[in-house]
Amino acid sequence: MAAKTIRVAHSPDSDDAFMFYALATGEIDTEGLDFVHELNDIESLNQSARTGKYEVTAVSIHAYAYLAERYSLLDSGASMGEGYGPILVAREPLPIEQVSESLIGIPGEWTSAFLALRLLEPDFRYQVIPFDQIISAVQEGTIDAGLIIHEGQLTYQSLGLHNVVDLGQWWQAETGLPLPLGGNVIRKDLGQELIAKVGRLLKESIRYALKNRQAALDYASQFSRGLTQEQEDRFVQMYVNNRTLSYGEDGRRAVQLFLDRGYQAGHLPSKVTVAFVI
Repeated sequence: MAAKTIRVAHSPDSDDAFMFYALATGEIDTEGLDFVHELNDIESLNQSARTGKYEVTAVSIHAYAYLAERYSLLDSGASMGEGYGPILVAREPLPIEQVSESLIGIPGEWTSAFLALRLLEPDFRYQVIPFDQIISAVQEGTIDAGLIIHEGQLTYQSLGLHNVVDLGQWWQAETGLPLPLGGNVIRKDLGQELIAKVGRLLKESIRYALKNRQAALDYASQFSRGLTQEQEDRFVQMYVNNRTLSYGEDGRRAVQLFLDRGYQAGHLPSKVTVAFVI
């Protein structure tokens, strides 16, 4: 019997590569499933999920609000900001009160970074820019400030940019909870038995990487986009940890609260009850 193919889509980032190392390299038994990895930036993955293109895909938690009928949120694979997260940066110090008068470069309208910033400051002009071009756009002055995700959170200071607000810090001060950024979702039409199996194998892959950290880091380094080894290690530690194995009760509460507040503020079209695969 031919192996069941499960397409797993995720970002070409060192943290996602670290998470899926064991699956991608055959370090764990996939129990007859053939996992095919497809890489794309997070906003492209958000949009692809609208049509259910992939059986499993990384998405922004913000995007899940539009995908809840088709996908469930796996309990493993979370990217959570524990007092840190996307950062709004500018060439010169910019008071938060002036954000509403500024043109902000954002990495996508369905990113969690964008929703978090709108929860802090609901009214500002923005321009969608590929996430890896936002820093240069800020440096060149084509935008007043930029909302940076991924590795830019570790490199912006060395490039002479200023922190306007760290949204993970703001959210934690506001709620006492981690900021939900991304997660892995699985298509509901796969059926309960296959969903449970895939979820267990993905969690096993994360657990294997955490237990075999150096080997997983060596594999992930090919996706580090210019980070030093020390920066890459720090970045992976920020976004792949015990929280990635399971959101935990407070993490699941944070996800629901984030989407509830998005709806209450008028940024989401409907109230969403998050379906977790535990």
